[in-house]
Amino acid sequence: MKTQKEKMIAGELYDPLDAMLVADRLQTRLLLKELNDSGEDETEKRKNILAKLILNAAEGLWLQPPFYCDYGYNLHIGEKVFFNFNCVVLDVSTVTIGSRTMFGPNVQLYTATHPINHVERASGLEYAKPIVIGDDVWVGGSVVVCPGVHIGHRSVIGAGSVVTKDIPADVFAAGNPCMVIREL
Repeated sequence: MKTQKEKMIAGELYDPLDAMLVADRLQTRLLLKELNDSGEDETEKRKNILAKLILNAAEGLWLQPPFYCDYGYNLHIGEKVFFNFNCVVLDVSTVTIGSRTMFGPNVQLYTATHPINHVERASGLEYAKPIVIGDDVWVGGSVVVCPGVHIGHRSVIGAGSVVTKDIPADVFAAGNPCMVIREL
């Protein structure tokens, strides 16, 4: 029988109030508080906190606090990735980010979602869909990326966009909903 954590990561309905998941989120919140309260001159301290928070990050992660996530362990980050101020990652499922990808301020990546059926939703169960963002992508400020979206390598997402569907490689896309504007 699967644990609630295994169900969560697999994209199945799971109970977010499971004791293990509550404990995981608490540990993450404590690390985030420490990170977000750290000073600009405390680069070594930030590096140590990020090593505990985001276990699957390659070299060169530059994350400008404040930053928020649910678990941290579901983030898989390539080399030299940059997050600007006030980004939120609901990493209930995996979030895979390619190398040299940049996020503007206030970007929000949501893997978490809820059943459409009100009876199922009232049960308190939820689920998630993974997000995959390729190498060399630029995600402009205040973009929202919805559950299950894939953004191809080298694409640019315009500021303020709401990405509800997959975006191919090598395009500029923008809007609400986000659509391809032109090839790059």
